[in-house]
Amino acid sequence: MELFRSKTCALCKGRKLMCGRPRCPILEKFRVAKSVESKINKKEIFGASPPSVFVGEFGYPNVRIGPMVPPVEGDTSFMDDPSRWENVTILEIMEYRSMLVMGETNAHVQVKKNLNFLTHIQELAMANKPVDSEILLKKTPKLDLITGGFTPPVGPRETMLKFKLAENPKIPKKTDYIVNDELKANEGMISLYDSGFDEYYIIKLLSTGLLGVNKKLVPTKWSITAAQDLLGKYVKKSILEYSQINEYEVYFKNFLGNRYAVLLIPDIYAYEMLEVWLKGSLFSGESYNVLSDFEDTTGMKGYADEITGAFYACRLSILEYLKKRKKQAKILVFREITPEYYAPVGVWQIRTGVKLAMENRVGRFNNLKSALESIKKHLEVPIDDYKTKSKILKSNDRQITLDKFF
Repeated sequence: MELFRSKTCALCKGRKLMCGRPRCPILEKFRVAKSVESKINKKEIFGASPPSVFVGEFGYPNVRIGPMVPPVEGDTSFMDDPSRWENVTILEIMEYRSMLVMGETNAHVQVKKNLNFLTHIQELAMANKPVDSEILLKKTPKLDLITGGFTPPVGPRETMLKFKLAENPKIPKKTDYIVNDELKANEGMISLYDSGFDEYYIIKLLSTGLLGVNKKLVPTKWSITAAQDLLGKYVKKSILEYSQINEYEVYFKNFLGNRYAVLLIPDIYAYEMLEVWLKGSLFSGESYNVLSDFEDTTGMKGYADEITGAFYACRLSILEYLKKRKKQAKILVFREITPEYYAPVGVWQIRTGVKLAMENRVGRFNNLKSALESIKKHLEVPIDDYKTKSKILKSNDRQITLDKFF
């Protein structure tokens, strides 16, 4: 991909879209940065933090942490609330995030070593509504908009000299209880989840060192996967007690240039995600590869090395859907990333895209062949190419079922 850019971008200049994408990600970042430059070109930023906090992973256990504050007052919660981004475009997300100025400071992950400045940041993370805040920066913030596969884009940043809350943050009583109780981090996260708090709020508490007995800062990227993995395992325990569905079910959604096709198979629980970056998409080459990760009822040993964080985000959305139905199934997910996904905006879009897919059932079928015929209509990669990688499809091909004798 980098080789393609070095040889082609200078010729293209964003006008011919030689990379195959509908928009040039380099120019889009530039346009967004220029559109907010006049608003953030200052050392003192006052506004309502959504609330938003970011913890980096570079240099761990010495990391960069800081609040994110836009030069805007009022209800700014939409700037850092992925649960409200079902109908937004990639450009709108980039615009939201470019307004959030991050005041960075160094910190050790051991919370006890940072009590002199961490208190206000933690209070901000616990708030459930925007908080008027003020940051004083060493210089005017850099206009780089950093996009990544896990977190929403991180906007302008600069070393922070001072941070203060201009009002008392509104902190839920449940949060205050969990944070001050001697609970393990996983126990606190599950308790909050059962009380109706979404994982994006829980992630902020975990990343800012508010959960657990031996409290530590956890990089935001790691917190996202940790929370979605833990909550997925928690929901799965309920799923394993339910009866199986009795038909093959197919679901589909195209969200922000990502195609999500979900196949539910009448069988005991297993889960596999297949992923393809199509030609012209962000991380593609001249040909595509099918990536895959799998788990059965015993779970996965280690980390989802090929699909990475998407595996856990996707699993949680489907398990929540099955829990509502009080049903169990074998799950197979096909994800195709198209050139329309021209800038990565975080795994939240996988969580949301799959959730929306589970609201859009396209058919029920008596057999696997018919279900796969339906899925073929929504995908670009041939099913046979997926079969070469999929453990679930291979096992179903080998399995001799009673219906073959009739």
